[in-house]
Amino acid sequence: MYAYTSFDRQFVTARAQQYRDQLERWQAGLLSDEAFKPLRLQNGWYIQRHAPMLRVAIPYGELCSAQLRVLARIAREYDQPTTQALEAAQAQQDRLGPSGAPLRAGLAHFTTRQNVQFNWIAIERSADVMDLLAAADLHGIQTSGNCIRNITSDELAGIAVDEIADPRPYAEVLRQWSTLHPEFAFLPRKFKVAITGARNDRAATAWHDVGLYLLRSASGELGFKVLAGGGMGRTPLTATVVREFLPWHQLLNFMEAVVRVYNRWGRRDNLYKARLKILLKAEGQRYIDEVEQEYGQIMAIDGGQHTLTTAEIERVAASFAAPMQPHSDAGSLARSAAVLERTRAQEPQFASWLKHNVAEHQNPELAAVTLSFKRLGLAPGDATADQLDALALLCEQFSAGKARVTHKQNLLLPWVRKDQLPELWRRARELGLARPNIGLLTDMIACPGGDYCALANARSIPIAQSISERYQDLDELHDIGPIDLHISGCINSCGHHHSGHIGVLGVDKDGQEWYQISIGGSDGSARGGPASAGKIVGPSFAAAEVADAVEALIETYCHHRQAGECFIACVQRVGHDPFRLATHAARQITASATP
Repeated sequence: MYAYTSFDRQFVTARAQQYRDQLERWQAGLLSDEAFKPLRLQNGWYIQRHAPMLRVAIPYGELCSAQLRVLARIAREYDQPTTQALEAAQAQQDRLGPSGAPLRAGLAHFTTRQNVQFNWIAIERSADVMDLLAAADLHGIQTSGNCIRNITSDELAGIAVDEIADPRPYAEVLRQWSTLHPEFAFLPRKFKVAITGARNDRAATAWHDVGLYLLRSASGELGFKVLAGGGMGRTPLTATVVREFLPWHQLLNFMEAVVRVYNRWGRRDNLYKARLKILLKAEGQRYIDEVEQEYGQIMAIDGGQHTLTTAEIERVAASFAAPMQPHSDAGSLARSAAVLERTRAQEPQFASWLKHNVAEHQNPELAAVTLSFKRLGLAPGDATADQLDALALLCEQFSAGKARVTHKQNLLLPWVRKDQLPELWRRARELGLARPNIGLLTDMIACPGGDYCALANARSIPIAQSISERYQDLDELHDIGPIDLHISGCINSCGHHHSGHIGVLGVDKDGQEWYQISIGGSDGSARGGPASAGKIVGPSFAAAEVADAVEALIETYCHHRQAGECFIACVQRVGHDPFRLATHAARQITASATP
């Protein structure tokens, strides 16, 4: 995990102090609402459906135990709704019908972009929260606004067995370069960057404005394949390769060219056409040519003012020093294997957990463990204050004090000794975080939806709950196999529904909640094939019909699958028609059963 320097701490502390001054001037009437809005947004403060929402930046998802405890304190002491906000939220729920998961406060929410959000903090207390974050090397800088957002990466970065190179030093260099970059503070629209160093793309790079894929040339030189113009929303597009190979030391110079050309030509007259994906779709090779021209001009000035040196990368990489690790030899590996085998024999559920929630590590004595935040009664990705405190303790006892927020809204412990896996499993089970469902149907992505978000057309949480309730049988889940189920409450796609093997999108029809269902999407990881957007299987479904429609999709897959064939592979082989017909039949059955 990147270790903050004295400069880093001075920077975030000064930013928190600056925000407090802005808040106080707004409270005193010296700043209008219009003038204050961009200032609070630049620090991660939104005004949502019922209350403010804070988005905390977690660069490439890495957290330490001390930061988890600060997040727990914020959840416990500050994430509390006013009576007025709670009454408004309850009135909305009463109008739309039961949610399946009651609105709750005192929570932190893990997002698909590896950040953490809070939904009920009063804006009057926001400066106090910013001070708490700064004291823990955290902040909300550039988690909103038309700027370069949080840099995301593979949750297994630096430890993955299929890794070509650790992407985190480059992600950190990008973070430092982009933070408060004066030229790119007011882009046409938000700008998202993902980077991976593994052969299996677990960072969904093709769905970002810029995706960076570390690789080696034929001569062994390290560099990047650069993709641009990916994104979801109203016009889902996967990114285009704009450079097959970029030497690593030219990363910032080329990124500057990519963003500068977008800043110059991106549309500012239409919010829905302002993203880089629209510019690249419209201009195609012309955009790529202009990026290359701009890059050439940058390089003509002293060889590029942002050319990275080996010394600089080594300096940043040193901040990611791995914790002290156990020495591996044949004897120690055999002892760990014996411990695991003995527990497997005694506890069948432990064997299932090892298969689904535990990943291999570059150090054969270690493992990476994913704690599942997909359980009944809480929205996907939600953590209570008590759970955050307990997680901090687990991190210290089992993972060198470190954790990572994953793209799938779970939490990963990256430094777990294999001989400690049985004890970690027992402790996680006590917290309700050891469900062996990682990568399965109930390990779904879901945005906060209409329960919280002012942009949402429909609620996501009750849909997630209704599907989860239906698939609680672990044997059935394991038989169904890996499926990415993604749920968004609106076309902005915070739930990444386009890339779901099964995607659910909330839409509004005359004030009522309806849902479109798509199948065949992929985030670009190995099990789903190249990144692609799913195709809608038919007209919208009422909220009460969605779980039945999903069940019909699963039953159709089980009927058509071949031995060892996963859901997405089956869809790709047999086509969409059998699934579309099945969902329509399910709707008719549901309608006939409704009084």
